[in-house]
Amino acid sequence: MGGLRLMTPPYQPATRRLIHTAQALVDAVAEVPTLPRRGGNVMATDFRRYAASAVNILLAASRQGAHCVHAGAIGTGPNGDLIRTTLGEAGVEVAGHPVADKDTGICFVMLEPGAERTFVTTLGAERDLSVEQLQASDPQPGDVICVSGYSLGIESTRTPLLTWLAMLPEGVAVVLDPGAIFEDLHADLQETVLQLTSVWTGNLEESTALTGIDDMAEAATAVAALLPPGAVAIVRDGENGCAVHADGQTTVVPGFPQVPVDTNGAGDSHTGALLASRISGDSWVEACRHANAAAAIKVTRKGPDTAPTAAEVDDFLAALTNP
Repeated sequence: MGGLRLMTPPYQPATRRLIHTAQALVDAVAEVPTLPRRGGNVMATDFRRYAASAVNILLAASRQGAHCVHAGAIGTGPNGDLIRTTLGEAGVEVAGHPVADKDTGICFVMLEPGAERTFVTTLGAERDLSVEQLQASDPQPGDVICVSGYSLGIESTRTPLLTWLAMLPEGVAVVLDPGAIFEDLHADLQETVLQLTSVWTGNLEESTALTGIDDMAEAATAVAALLPPGAVAIVRDGENGCAVHADGQTTVVPGFPQVPVDTNGAGDSHTGALLASRISGDSWVEACRHANAAAAIKVTRKGPDTAPTAAEVDDFLAALTNP
């Protein structure tokens, strides 16, 4: 599989797409003053529903100007309708047909005042994945395929996804967002996925779980050593920014600390902005700086779908340069 640098001739930005394979869910977000005790109750101060999960990355990338496609399964019903409407309004294409007679699942989110969030996720139509559904996205050389570790934890999504990834044409890059679940996968499965990976983008906790190293830069270097030659490793650490290992060199790209109101979707905003910036032709270091800014803006906004636009990121960075 080729495309490890994500921006190599003859592929041009206008011809390249970001295709996300993972689950699009609906986040049902309750703002709570504190988590209830076991068997107890707490009154929410606010409640809203959002199209989220894979949608967050697609929205973030689309708002940065990338051509985006969702290749995962979407159900029929109010949850599936919300997801399709949200993607359509953002100009994101939806591949394949809806799953008949089954709606998409929900992620229940409890958001505390300190911006910490706790999740409970249901399973629905998003897990009825097939090779045919994925192939409807028609991947072409130069495209970027996003894979979530959460697709690998359940057989109904894992088997078709791995089958399809092995079929991808030369010149397609695979970006792995491991998620917390990756450390619980069998070692053989981890190795299979890592050898298919062109770009690892995970947070420090996920990267430490894989490498045993809790330093951001050292972890990025160690992750890269587990990937195919020429692959890129990015390790995020919240307000501290991220470290990127590319072209044999590890660089720490500082973050932009903010007072957070909601961290749900911050990592997704980072990934979407990162890949859109890279697809547009930026270097890995430039793309990481752009992504750090996008995540910094996002944590100051409520809702997982509130990633900034390209203009907002540009204005944010310009204000730092010219205060």
